[in-house]
Amino acid sequence: MGDPKLIKGDKKVIRAWTMYDWANSAYSLTITSAVFPAFYVAQTMNGDADLVLAQYGVRAASIYPWALSVGFLITALIAPILSGIADHRGNKKNFLRFFCYLGAVSCACLAFFSLDHLWLGLSLVAMACIGFSGSLIFYDAFLPEIAEKKDHDRVSARGFTMGYIGSVILLIINLAMVLKSDALGIPSSIVLPGWLGGQELGGIAARISFLSVGLWWASWAQIAFNKLPNGERSPDAVNVFTSGYKELRKTWIELRRTIRLKRFLTAFFVLNMGIQTVMYLAANFAKQEVKELDANGAQVPIGDAALIMSILLIQLVAIAGALIFVRLSKRFGNVRALMIGSVVWIGACVFAYSLHWTSEFYTLACVVGLVMGGSQALSRSTYAKFLPETQDHASYFSFYDVSYYLGTVLGTAAYGAVYMVTGDLRYTVLTIGSFFIAGFVLLWRVPKEEGELSGQV
Repeated sequence: MGDPKLIKGDKKVIRAWTMYDWANSAYSLTITSAVFPAFYVAQTMNGDADLVLAQYGVRAASIYPWALSVGFLITALIAPILSGIADHRGNKKNFLRFFCYLGAVSCACLAFFSLDHLWLGLSLVAMACIGFSGSLIFYDAFLPEIAEKKDHDRVSARGFTMGYIGSVILLIINLAMVLKSDALGIPSSIVLPGWLGGQELGGIAARISFLSVGLWWASWAQIAFNKLPNGERSPDAVNVFTSGYKELRKTWIELRRTIRLKRFLTAFFVLNMGIQTVMYLAANFAKQEVKELDANGAQVPIGDAALIMSILLIQLVAIAGALIFVRLSKRFGNVRALMIGSVVWIGACVFAYSLHWTSEFYTLACVVGLVMGGSQALSRSTYAKFLPETQDHASYFSFYDVSYYLGTVLGTAAYGAVYMVTGDLRYTVLTIGSFFIAGFVLLWRVPKEEGELSGQV
């Protein structure tokens, strides 16, 4: 059977496209936001002290975001070339499939994470990140091909909404498994057979959840793989690697000549530094800075149940946020709606700097969820709307996603560096807030109408 013929606006194709969001968002929630960060802290902390990694001369809380930074940096370096090859050969779906499986297998292998093989475990963290972020380049590139420009906001928001719902369903299952492991007969620890090292592993319920993410991601992605086409292959017989560079250069020249698209991409780069840092490291921050009272009235770090509940709140409120910001975009325009979101982000950072208690963190989770859903959905659709008439969608979206990933690299690296220097995670919140202030200013400079910078290439 050949590839299905793509018809723009086909409801079945759009539905299949959104199912990849349903599939891969399990990584975002269980691995990067909820279960794995808490699991990592539990594995690398000695009581309340971040001392386990003293032998390496680094703090455990800082080395984890650096592993994510490495993953995003590798993706940023290879993405433009791969997208150029995909546009030339018409095989975006093959690249989407490869990165999907890379991420899914890496997540499943995190079930064997241990301090005895710390660097291998952190390498899996980076590879899962590469799989997730690499697949999004080719996934996002389908948006302008499957939907009319007038529907980009709605379809993009629908994709994120499906992602939020799917990831919440799996997280609830995993949460029940982690919190009720005794009732479900899940042991607290097991000893691996000799051929796997023979070591004892604890936190078995959490480890099973990492395996479930890999299975969920790879399985549900099949719906998208079955419906999405690869695209049209270029008739030119050229070296695919050379063509990748040529496509990259051609797209870069075109992009530089557009005022609105170029300025929006710059603003998105800075805003995304803040958004992604919040998404990936909020749980890390809460685990060390947010307190609750135990049965004896003593202050203790936020419990895993409360932490995961707050992350569930973020995801559920984000569904409403995506829909609310679509309405804001219709009334004020996409850029102005994103500026409103930037103001809310700044307020959230101010609040986060002063919060101490679980109840306050729940409030922050609702605010973050509201603005996160809208910011993510509108950013993707706004970029798609601003594209010139082109068939090189993967090449154009590679620049969007490179901005996404480089912003994430700098944001997470800044988080780790500030904490490394100060030893106080609250200073990282001020750093994140500065990204949103700068992003607001840059969005202000995005013109309402497209134009060209004459004479520049």
